Amino acid sequence: MAPSYQLALTVFLPTTPNYFRVDQHLSRLRASQATSTSSISHGINGLQDLHDCVDKLLQLASIQQALAQDELLTGSLRLLDICGIAKDSLVQTKEAVQGLQSIFRRRRCDDIELTSKVKKYLTSRKTVKMTIQKALKNLKAMKNQRISPICEKDESNATICILREVEAVTFNVIESLLSLISGPKVPSKLSSWSVVSKLIHSKKVAGEETEINEFENLDAELSTIIAHKTSKSDNIQNQLKELESSIQDFEDGLESLSRRLIKTRVSLLNILNN
Repeated sequence: MAPSYQLALTVFLPTTPNYFRVDQHLSRLRASQATSTSSISHGINGLQDLHDCVDKLLQLASIQQALAQDELLTGSLRLLDICGIAKDSLVQTKEAVQGLQSIFRRRRCDDIELTSKVKKYLTSRKTVKMTIQKALKNLKAMKNQRISPICEKDESNATICILREVEAVTFNVIESLLSLISGPKVPSKLSSWSVVSKLIHSKKVAGEETEINEFENLDAELSTIIAHKTSKSDNIQNQLKELESSIQDFEDGLESLSRRLIKTRVSLLNILNN
């Protein structure tokens, strides 16, 4: 689970519908445990609704006056950057998945060609994981440096506080997605995947149904092919199809979220430049 980044706020919120709607979406996103494919997908959809409300909030004249002296542009740029890293990671992984689908669909392919393609995929995944781990490290450092504003019973401070919490919650969801794509750190030996494979194939944990990380599951299956020179073609094809579908859903969600983040940044630029 990605580490939580939540401002400890007891914020005075003006009693207006716009503030109330933003706070409602924040509460739902704070309460959600974005750790699985479906929960993170719901989280991204929730962020889209949240940022739609933020955009409406930013159109109010009183809000624009309150933000005239605040520095929020750096945060908006970082959100776009981390969102871009997530999108690039998904694109790279999807291209590699589609390359594997092509070879597994063939009725005949020799072991050398299959092994070569699988190794190419795992190499691509290793590159993606390294990029994500670096991004997560930088994100953690940035969070540690972030200074929370003093949230007094004042509309100006309340506006700044709630917008910074919107930023924090958005980081949380994208961070959870990055952690899902990356999975555990790249193992030093392929044989260690045998342990991982047993864990991720477990259908129940503590008597409760659990969702499998599709990225991690496929990595484990493919590593088994390399280690044991065997192929469960039908099973792999189903996993590739499911993973491609999940990636497409994430891509669509992030693209929609990116448009909203850009819109918010433009609004902030207009407010601060006027």
